[in-house]
Amino acid sequence: MHPIQIVLVLFSLFAMSRVIPRIRSRSIRPVEGLVWIGVWASVAAVAVVPAVAQWVANLAGVGRGADFVVYVTLAVLVYASFRVRVTIRGLERQVTDLVRALALERARHPER
Repeated sequence: MHPIQIVLVLFSLFAMSRVIPRIRSRSIRPVEGLVWIGVWASVAAVAVVPAVAQWVANLAGVGRGADFVVYVTLAVLVYASFRVRVTIRGLERQVTDLVRALALERARHPER
């Protein structure tokens, strides 16, 4: 086994060990936790058996397994950044609405 394979498997195990307590503490939903465990298990599987990535790449019509992994990773990261940005915008609107409501309430009742 090559050093990079060992590092990826160890990191995947570490990441999974961080997901499980969050499922138990209910800071993430079980379904979300299972998705993350699946992601990290897939990373470990591809690290141990790189031919898996090549096989999936061939199914997708991509020449090399590593290229397929890069393409999918980039697509997922761009989508994730979009979702984070949408979430932040929504939170900014909520904070603005809350601050506005509190200011109006204090203006109506300055003694509070």
